[in-house]
Amino acid sequence: MTDLNYVTAAEAVQNIQSGERVFLHSAAATPQLLVDALTARGDELRSVELVSIHTEGSAPYLDQRYEGVFHLNTFFVGANTRAAVGNGMASYVPVFLSEIPKLFRSGIMPLDVAMVQVSPPDKHGYCSVGVSVDITNAAIETARHVIAQVNANMPRVHGNGIIHVSAIDALVECNEPIFELPPPAPTPTDEKIGGFIAGLVEDGATLQTGIGGVPDAALRALRGHRNLGMHSEMFSDGVMELVACGALNGHNKKRQWGKIVSGFCIGSRALYDFVDDNPMIEMRDISYVNDTSVIRTNPKVTAINSALEVDITGQVCADSLGSRQYSGVGGQVDFIRGAALSEGGKPIIALNSITSKGQSRIVTQLKPGASVTTSRAHVHYVVTEYGVAYLYGKSLRKRASALIAIAHPDHREQLERDAFGIFHRH
Repeated sequence: MTDLNYVTAAEAVQNIQSGERVFLHSAAATPQLLVDALTARGDELRSVELVSIHTEGSAPYLDQRYEGVFHLNTFFVGANTRAAVGNGMASYVPVFLSEIPKLFRSGIMPLDVAMVQVSPPDKHGYCSVGVSVDITNAAIETARHVIAQVNANMPRVHGNGIIHVSAIDALVECNEPIFELPPPAPTPTDEKIGGFIAGLVEDGATLQTGIGGVPDAALRALRGHRNLGMHSEMFSDGVMELVACGALNGHNKKRQWGKIVSGFCIGSRALYDFVDDNPMIEMRDISYVNDTSVIRTNPKVTAINSALEVDITGQVCADSLGSRQYSGVGGQVDFIRGAALSEGGKPIIALNSITSKGQSRIVTQLKPGASVTTSRAHVHYVVTEYGVAYLYGKSLRKRASALIAIAHPDHREQLERDAFGIFHRH
């Protein structure tokens, strides 16, 4: 398609006014040119509210010199926003990932501007929002003004993350690589945990995974499985090998048979090339992907999620270190519950038994101020490098025994003493 009217990033953000609420596209799709151009207007603006889930790249608007100019309300805290949430330049909004689009669509959080990054338009004038559909469709639909950074490096991804150029108020041309996150090298502990998880996964299961050493190790250990599917809020590089070896084909799925359904992906350039124009991949609105009633319809949903700490009754803290906000609620509860309701489903919480400082992550009580991300009633399986604790249907005392058995050996004796003090029985 020709004859598009491109403007500079500085021109595109010129209409943003003080007091407005501006949405920032997510994760690897963060429109850095537009972010930088908006920040450059800091001397002209006051009280601009920014909203987003996790973003990648720099976040210059969070510099202390912009206090009173920009304030970020984030639904998920990442490395580039953690300090700002701690010092008050940003605020965290606890909400299930599946429900964030409702905030926009219902008018609870109306948007003035959406700043997004898209692929170049096809011959019909349609752009793809690429690797991050997640909550972005709702932002585009409801914002009064849409600004798009058009990037030839953004994959064109199948699904419903599509926008016509006629719905975009300002187009900015860009030819920069989108954010890449190469997969981390697995540690021996990751491999042990991944092996235990793989032992729980049945042939024909529908997987939900996250990002990092443990999920990647689990996926590597599944190469001998057959007819696996994927329905996950996000995925990373580990999925490609399972597809290549034929283990993951979606042939047992009830929803989107044969498709990998997700809300966003983040990883290496190889991953972005894999999803580009790949009919096997469907990126969809997160209100659909993370809908428990949708998740449960697939067979043997095996949801693999992480935690920062788990107490001996099964309460999971996955988003804070005491009162310090570390990440966010995200979609953990959506998928833990969806897996529990799926026929043959298995909700799994996986974590290293100790921190980098040697502290136990199986604890008697969560740290003061810590949030309960996932309640003990939701939790079925907890996995560490020392094995699997199955909690469903067990009393508090039996849960404690099962969890202590997979804690680091250096901490088991103290945990047993603490448990005896609480339950008065071994």
